[in-house]
Amino acid sequence: MVKNVADVVFGGFSYWLAGYSFSFGNDDMANQFCGWGNFMVMAHRNDTGWLYSKFFFQASFATTSTTIVSGAMAERTKLESYMLFSFFNTFIFCFPAHWMWAEEGFLYEMSCMDIAGAGPVHLVGGTTGMVATLMLKPRRHRFSDSFPQMGSPTNALLGMFMLWWGWLGFNCGSTFGISGEKWKLAARSAVSTIIASMGGGMVGMIFSYLTRRRKFHISLIVNSILASLVAITVYKNGKVIHYLFYPNFIKNAAMCALAEPWQGFLIGVVGALLACLTENVVLKLQIDDPVG
Repeated sequence: MVKNVADVVFGGFSYWLAGYSFSFGNDDMANQFCGWGNFMVMAHRNDTGWLYSKFFFQASFATTSTTIVSGAMAERTKLESYMLFSFFNTFIFCFPAHWMWAEEGFLYEMSCMDIAGAGPVHLVGGTTGMVATLMLKPRRHRFSDSFPQMGSPTNALLGMFMLWWGWLGFNCGSTFGISGEKWKLAARSAVSTIIASMGGGMVGMIFSYLTRRRKFHISLIVNSILASLVAITVYKNGKVIHYLFYPNFIKNAAMCALAEPWQGFLIGVVGALLACLTENVVLKLQIDDPVG
């Protein structure tokens, strides 16, 4: 929990100093790879409202990307070292965020749609977490029979609920407003997100019942629901595939970035099923990822 505090404190500090500039700075030196300008969120009088609101929202994305990594590094890092990591890891998020969301970014110019951060947040955080856990090696006796089971299933479920409902704000808030037609996208995002998590939860409980001798394992249920939430978020990033093969389609359908309810359910089911099936693969490879 203290590491999550460090993510906001030190990661947020670095994002304020220069991270926002590298992501969304729009001075003359900004290019397709990197933004430039607005260091320390310095704004002109006419831009203060928009710039401050955008910084506040994007800072949550930047620190979330680092929070994903904190779970993969659990019980293997000193807090002092992690503070330093959280400060610098924010910069890893900044450049993909610029590519995807800044008007000068090369993915933005390709009409790539990523409403809720599947690429800059989840893909970047997941990749960084994988690198971190491989570098740190498994915890002592992690893959021995004497390694203790989950310490507190109750706390794990409580954390899942916090993420579950927070995800609704994450996806719906990514429409960046409810004025005009945006409220329709926000409502549609809420419906597809909650239905996807229903499908993921069903898969986790059924899979656990069938493969764990009619027992319901908390880790499978939690990971299935979270995997379905990530999957429905990633769906919004699928438009880049359409661009590569159907460039005219993406220009006409760029705002149709959210799934229909039945599509959301199927996406959640597939995402959860992949999470359940790959759990044993991760164990066989002896990759120590404490929170999946």
